[in-house]
Formats: sequence, structure tokens, C-alpha cells
Amino acid sequence: MAAHVDSYYAATANPLDPFAPLDGDRRADVCVVGGGFTGLSTALHLAEAGVDVCLIEANAVGWGASGRNGGQVGSGQRLWQTELEPLVGMDDAKALWRIGEDAKHLVLDLIERHGIACDLAHGILCPVHKQRYEAEYHAYARHLNDVYDYDKAVPLSADEMRDKLKASGYFGGYLDKGGPHIHPLDFARGLADAARKAGAAIHEDTRATRIVPGAAPKVETVRGTITADHVVIACNGYLDGLFPAVDNRLFPINNFVVATAPMTPDEQAALIADRLAVADSRFVVYYYRFSGDRRLIFGGGETYSHAFPA
Repeated sequence: MAAHVDSYYAATANPLDPFAPLDGDRRADVCVVGGGFTGLSTALHLAEAGVDVCLIEANAVGWGASGRNGGQVGSGQRLWQTELEPLVGMDDAKALWRIGEDAKHLVLDLIERHGIACDLAHGILCPVHKQRYEAEYHAYARHLNDVYDYDKAVPLSADEMRDKLKASGYFGGYLDKGGPHIHPLDFARGLADAARKAGAAIHEDTRATRIVPGAAPKVETVRGTITADHVVIACNGYLDGLFPAVDNRLFPINNFVVATAPMTPDEQAALIADRLAVADSRFVVYYYRFSGDRRLIFGGGETYSHAFPA
């Protein structure tokens, strides 16, 4: 089993009793392949509904992107609503917005309902790094208010932004008061613990090697075979040939995050007010926030290959 990548999140994650690998063949109503947010949430909700669900994870739960990301739970989709509206029409754009809002509310509901300790904080600043973008960002915040009844997007002038974000090189923008941020690996571990308590069977260190389709599909692993009525493939970019129709269309994008040493309360306050997160206007976004122990977690920069820098 691959250990978690050496990271701030892995070093500070809440303890979780490990899940034993699969030991031989078994039957389940549903087999979930992949132990990230998607797979763990699926297993939890199915188990709560009384379904016999078995989740397998090649490494440890939260090993992939779910356990090593920026931790920001943003509003909407990858494209702005003003871009989606001419692309898909207003009705579908509003449906996509509701999906995004439902996802945020689901995260918060799961945290509250299951008592997941994941360093939850609220508020994401969206500053512009070029002054010419400022009017566009202000207009977008007003658009969310006027068209989507989203009153949590607050336009900020350059002076108002500087009151909250002391970093140089920014102008105005807006504050999304409805954007939470979390310790992502702790959230993943909390989902796994809740799923286990709800009755889901979870097996780490159990890599799927083949999925045999059929009326009762089989998931073959290095440790046994699971026969199920349904299979949920929740592997993100780690399909490893399990689903060639998708696997052959994946394009690797690596994004990188660093964490500083802990800062003093005064040092923290001198950079970002109210423990807000930040996601700026660059095409490859600079995103950063303070952790609960006052480390600045900063992400940005991309590579496009299967190789990682040393």
C-alpha cells in the first residue's frame, strides 16, 4: 500500500484506524472502487439507506486528490455563470448553479451531522491581479445577487480588498461569504469513519485489476473478487486501465501546494483578515489560506505530464 504523500495534510491529519485489506471473495449489493470524496460519500449514503456496500481503495482512503488539495469549497462551476448562460441556456445554467450550491450544502451537512473535525472556516476572497478585471468581478458579484438570489457575493473596492488582504499586486474583486474551506484529508477520513459506522465495508490496500461486466459484474482485485449488482467507479484519474473508454481520454494536470512554518497571530493578521481563503483571477489560479495552526497553505502553478518535479 502506498503511504500518503508527504504533506502538511498527512502530517496533521486526525488519527483513523486502518481498514483491513480484502481477504478472499465476497458478495455485495454495490461495489465502490475508489476511496476519495466521491467513493466515500457514495458508500456512506448507500450504507445509511441499508444497502450492502463494499468500498475498495488501492492505497489509503483520501490518498489521491481528495486528501491533497487546496481545501476550498467554492461556489458554482469551473466556468462563471455568465459564461454558462450563453453556452447552455439560462435554465440549464441555473440548474448547474443549484448543483454547485447543493454540493456545498452537502459538505457542510456531512460535517455537522457526523461531527467531522476538519478545520472548517468560512469565506473566500476573489481578488483581481489586473485592474481592468475589477469592474467585471464587481458585475459578476451583482449578477449572482440579481439573477441567482445569491447574496453572499459582496463586491469589494481596492481599498476594501486591502483591508482584508495585505498582499501586494491586487486590486478589488469580491468576497464570497458562502465559500467554506477545510482540511481535506480530515474530511475524507471523517467520511470513511462515518461510512464504517453506518455499516459500509471498506478495504484499503486492495487494488482493482479488472472489472468484468455482466448481470452481476465482478471486480477482480489483487486480494479476491467482489461480485455485486452494481459497480461505482470512483477513481478520478487513477483508473489504471479499469475503464479504457475514459482512461484513454485523461490528460494529466499537476498542481502544487506548499505550507509554511506556523506564524504568530500578529503575522497572520498582517496578511489575511478573518482567516479568509483567497482564490485570485489568474488563469492558473493562486489560491491560499491559513490552516488552524496558522500556516499559510499556498497553491499555484501547473505541469502537464505524468512526471513530478523532484
